Amino acid sequence: MMSNHLIIGSRGSKLALWQAEWTRARLKELHPSTEVSIEVIKTSGDMMQREPLAIIGGKGVFTKELEEALLDERIDLAVHSLKDLPTQLPDRLAIAAITEREDTRDALVLRADLTIEKPSIINLPEGSVIGTSSMRRLSQLKFLRPDLVIKDLRGNVDTRLRKLDAGYYDAVILASAGLRRLGLAARISAPIEVEDMLPAVGQGALGIETRSMDEGTLGFLAPLNHAETRAACTAERALLRALGGGCQLPIAGHAVVKRERLNLNGLVAEPSGKEIIRDSLEGSVSEAEALGDELARRLLQSGAESLLNRFPA
Repeated sequence: MMSNHLIIGSRGSKLALWQAEWTRARLKELHPSTEVSIEVIKTSGDMMQREPLAIIGGKGVFTKELEEALLDERIDLAVHSLKDLPTQLPDRLAIAAITEREDTRDALVLRADLTIEKPSIINLPEGSVIGTSSMRRLSQLKFLRPDLVIKDLRGNVDTRLRKLDAGYYDAVILASAGLRRLGLAARISAPIEVEDMLPAVGQGALGIETRSMDEGTLGFLAPLNHAETRAACTAERALLRALGGGCQLPIAGHAVVKRERLNLNGLVAEPSGKEIIRDSLEGSVSEAEALGDELARRLLQSGAESLLNRFPA
């Protein structure tokens, strides 16, 4: 039987708290008599923001402590940016809901005092300094513009924008969804279309995780699930899992659902951007996971396996 008081676990950044507060507000609308509170939990990724993600462990560094709190029953649900959540969950945990997506695209954000007519990656001045901590973004930037200088950039959204405007970078690449959720849509100089930069798996969606045997909480959270987004993200996460998503190679996936059909794009790149392998396929929404597995197989056969073996995890 579910308690009349549920605790949401969240990271402490502004964006994470926005996501937790959004979830809390939706749950209160659905269940006015249930008390819902938020507990902030520091993760490894939050405590080691000066280290590159590849060094501190990549996926999982923003979720491990939240999952431990779930397993210890200190919290009842955890709200994640789905792109941070590993494709293999610990035993006894499950994704109860995947929320309707925001804009899935990456965004080009120029320094406040830098003006470019028709801002885009292609129109950046030669040798521009771009900030990103993502190997996925770096490889695709290098593929489009080998002349760009890419410098590592960690920290929450406010920190990244502050470093940008202080002159350390000419532009940074951030997720459009995060900027929009924080009321910073005006900072988006130009959205980057998925044809130019394929997004991270799960980008723009929230994943709400709870204990797999907690039927009361699972039912409580079910109305937050968005069927089309869940199908798209299921295909993307299956693709990543089948490719061995724990490695530090740039891997991207993006699915779109239209009238019960699902179109899935996938990409594996060499970190320098000199080699990118990309493919897509379409099928029924009901076959979302199988589509992810099949696209992974096709990418591996097209040369992704060689890339993965060349740069082992």
